[in-house]
Amino acid sequence: MSTKNHSFFSLFITTFTLFPLFISSTNLITPTQFLTGDRILVSSQQEFELGFFPSNNNNHSWYIGICYNKLPEKTIVWVANRDAPLKNPSGILKISPDDGNLVLLDETGEKPVWSTQFSGRAENTVAELLDTGNFVLRREDDDSPGTYLWQSFDYPTDTLLPGMKLGWDSKTGLNRFLTAWRSPGDPSTGDYSFRLNTSGFPEIYLMNNQRIDYRSGPWNGLRFSGVPEMKASPLISFNFTMGPGEISYSFKLNDKSVYSRLVMQPTGDLQRLTWIPTNRVWSLYWYAPKDQCDDYRECGVYGICDTNASPVCKCLTGFEPRNPQAWILRDGSDGCVRVRRLDCETDGFLKMSNVKLPESGAAFVDRGIGLDRCREICRRNCSCTGYSDADIVGGGSGCAIWAEDLYDMRQYAVAEGGQDFYFRVAAADLDQAQTAGYSGDHSNKTRKIIIIAGITIGIFLMGLAIFFSLMGCKSKTAQGNGIFDQRGPRERSRDLLIKTPTIPSKRDNHSSENVTEELDLPLFDFATLIIATDNFSDANKLGQGGFGSVYKGVLIEGQEIAVKRLSKNSGQGLYEFMNEVKLIARLQHRNLVRLLGCCIEMEEKMLIYEYMENKSLDSMLFQKDKGVMLEWQTRFNIICGIARGLLYLHQDSRFRIIHRDLKPSNVLLDKEMNPKISDFGMARIFGGDQTDGEYTKRVVGTYGYMSPEYAMDGHFSVKSDVFSFGVLVLEIVSGTKNRGFYQTHNHLNLLAYAWKLYKEGKGLELIDTSAGESYSESEVMRCIQVGLLCVQEHGDDRPNMSTVVLMLSSECVSMPQPKHPGYCMGRRPAEAELSSNRQDETCTVNEVTMTILDGR
Repeated sequence: MSTKNHSFFSLFITTFTLFPLFISSTNLITPTQFLTGDRILVSSQQEFELGFFPSNNNNHSWYIGICYNKLPEKTIVWVANRDAPLKNPSGILKISPDDGNLVLLDETGEKPVWSTQFSGRAENTVAELLDTGNFVLRREDDDSPGTYLWQSFDYPTDTLLPGMKLGWDSKTGLNRFLTAWRSPGDPSTGDYSFRLNTSGFPEIYLMNNQRIDYRSGPWNGLRFSGVPEMKASPLISFNFTMGPGEISYSFKLNDKSVYSRLVMQPTGDLQRLTWIPTNRVWSLYWYAPKDQCDDYRECGVYGICDTNASPVCKCLTGFEPRNPQAWILRDGSDGCVRVRRLDCETDGFLKMSNVKLPESGAAFVDRGIGLDRCREICRRNCSCTGYSDADIVGGGSGCAIWAEDLYDMRQYAVAEGGQDFYFRVAAADLDQAQTAGYSGDHSNKTRKIIIIAGITIGIFLMGLAIFFSLMGCKSKTAQGNGIFDQRGPRERSRDLLIKTPTIPSKRDNHSSENVTEELDLPLFDFATLIIATDNFSDANKLGQGGFGSVYKGVLIEGQEIAVKRLSKNSGQGLYEFMNEVKLIARLQHRNLVRLLGCCIEMEEKMLIYEYMENKSLDSMLFQKDKGVMLEWQTRFNIICGIARGLLYLHQDSRFRIIHRDLKPSNVLLDKEMNPKISDFGMARIFGGDQTDGEYTKRVVGTYGYMSPEYAMDGHFSVKSDVFSFGVLVLEIVSGTKNRGFYQTHNHLNLLAYAWKLYKEGKGLELIDTSAGESYSESEVMRCIQVGLLCVQEHGDDRPNMSTVVLMLSSECVSMPQPKHPGYCMGRRPAEAELSSNRQDETCTVNEVTMTILDGR
């Protein structure tokens, strides 16, 4: 926790000293007893406290808030006047003598800043802070929950506590939802919200202003169908109420020694955080969105997203991509269209298992009928596109029917999550699906007709296939290797081959054994890339690294791409090229660069990526004229984005990936300055049960970013990436390279300098002047502390990325003090100067061969 955060709660500590009897005995505000800046309320069992606190971004903005009382960190869970701050802590919170409302007056004691504003008028009211964290206004002689005149649980800010409800209540007319803080230090209303859509088959949306970013899927009796992690446990249980007077979601804790809360973070992440007494720290239990398939409508209409597939988007049976070219380039947002027209008399329904149900705001729900009746209703309604159980408990019950286009579906692994869904397909598509092993049903009276028609069509199609196969062979014979292709270069460039290439592979130990691996990745024609890049002209060159150059290109269709062309003279580039193709083709995340395809033709080996308008982070960060574009909030968002991308690689992707070469030149920025990790040539896959890492004699990486244990002993693990991330954080904060720091600042390196400033309490001196004057001091200090925790000398002391993400996204997380950083291969200035003109530097340390590469 930052120094400033300690300071504003030191007021509470002082209050305990000055008013011990008051604080230990009162949890009420009465007509004769009010709250001022030098006092706090504490609930009867001392679980929560309420008092004044300032914004970390502005000492002239003060708020009334509720926080945990028994935890060492003052975690704020509710704010009263979040959009109407006081100028100083001289305000007064009191019962209004006029109507019995609770009112916050400004420092003059006259102007109302905030009020409970319950309807009507009441006498003899009191405000009480309960041990649930609920702040209530009630009549003095009536404390039953159903008679509260007003309660804070009806007006949540960014946090859902046990017993709080999200959703609609007919009695109050309120639709309760979470809204993020503007920033970690500013409690005013931010852009992100988490709210229950009560229409149709209710589900929860995560929204960025009016745009949906993520949806949970509807409640199926056990969980939201798109949240497989929701499982009742001895610690926590979930509740969903759907009735004429209420539609709401809540949770409760079964173990009173545990704290848990759901938080809408300013970064757009929804997180469930749990405090277990034995851990003594908030732990990240669950978060969303976590991968590409969590992005709303990622695969468009009638598309389904599957993180275990590559590419992740597939069309439902009986559909094909609406925009084949974009689909090939792994952009499925245009969705799919039906191949065959539907016939209401002969259509059937194909069963899909373990899927997140489609967007359901317009779905029809009848909980009084079963699945058989549901199917018949859907069959007779020619507009019905699919149906499912409304409740999967006890084998299933109820009926949910969709009569509109299907959006935002997701496939889960068997028994991992989701539920069964039946969607409408043409009879011929259903027969083909059943032949392939899928289950479904259609009208028996048309089965024979369909079978006969299917056989006839099959024979016809087989004849066509033979004909075109023969024609294809003749065409290939005539074209040879492409020299005699009669098409023009522009026509050839339109053809993106969907053929799966066969690529030789070699192992990390330099074995001469070759294997072939099939890759589900588009293969670009070489002519396409020549035209797109203007024959790889220098004008289109974006950069050059150890393994080749990167060029900007524009396809015929107008899509901008980045082409990474492997240098023909690179002796080590082949393995890295193959490794990158194998890995990144299977990785999908908003903070990882998207691989569109590759080109393997003659001696050419190229990777084609989505184009990043703002190029690499280092091209802006270390140039003072461009560094001003990276104001502090942008830098902080970049740090958080990189952290989320690494967390996905280490924990949430299909594989456990160690990047091994994280640095500013391998972080690309899109047009909105969102960071995307790139260059997986050195990455390694770990088994799911591997925790201790591996050893290698081939140490590859970039000087200044490698952890000591990797550089010295060849030992790499997820903590190696954490070290690199820590270096990157300190570079982003300071705008200074770790390598070459000595010559400029006369210190060993950036890590040592940051460590020195931090120990002396001068950490803010590290921030780059180009970041501007508008920044939160506590946010900067938190980043510096996280960076230093990540670069600690011993890997076991470094946090994992889930903890890093949590520390960055919340000011309320307990953060340990960092230990001495690892300097990793520090050299004397003379040695650094001698090698400053060399691109690659190779040395041997402890019999480990080491290749150190400059920024590429």
